[in-house]
Amino acid sequence: MNVPTNHPLAWRDRAAASPAAWEDAAAASRRAVFLDKDGTLVHDVPYNVDPERIVLVPGVGESLRRLQDAGFLLFVVSNQPGVALGRFPASALRVVEARLDELVGRHGVVFTAYCWCPHPPAGVRNAIACTCRKPRPGLLLDAAAMHAVALGRSWMVGDILDDIEAGNRASCRTILVDRGNETRWRAGRLRTPNAIVYQFADAAAMILDDARDVAKGRPRVAPG
Repeated sequence: MNVPTNHPLAWRDRAAASPAAWEDAAAASRRAVFLDKDGTLVHDVPYNVDPERIVLVPGVGESLRRLQDAGFLLFVVSNQPGVALGRFPASALRVVEARLDELVGRHGVVFTAYCWCPHPPAGVRNAIACTCRKPRPGLLLDAAAMHAVALGRSWMVGDILDDIEAGNRASCRTILVDRGNETRWRAGRLRTPNAIVYQFADAAAMILDDARDVAKGRPRVAPG
């Protein structure tokens, strides 16, 4: 599998760190929310690995806790080309993970895994045709295979259309949190989200409302 660096804590270690969260997740048949990092969970600071400058967007911590409490596994899936471009070493991503763990841990949240693509974008020197750089779905597919996630029952949430395309290619439902970060509004079925919201809390509420509807036998959110 083309798996970038994952969190040093293995699945069982993370389960031990938060047993209740993983018992709930098992009961939910491995539904997941895949989450872009920069611009979605934290304020977007390009190529930043300084923990002091990693700050959650307001409302994200509380919303993640609600998703976790509902039985969703939470994966961070993020392009990190700064590694290949020499902006920072791959080891710096461990510092980023520790900072994110600290921030969401204040809300009782534990991420299941961090999934990074360290490769450069197309068009730059030494670019490679990897399968993990969004909009390709490799990060989601590998995480789903590793953790037995039902992709058709899962969601991708991000702030640009490459996130949406990756989620759609992986057969997830998708929500765009529009913070004005998308600069290339190229149309197409794969780049059309199920919904567009302006606050992360609204994305979480939509996912939770849909989960309740499914539990009651009502129709799901319509596909995009």
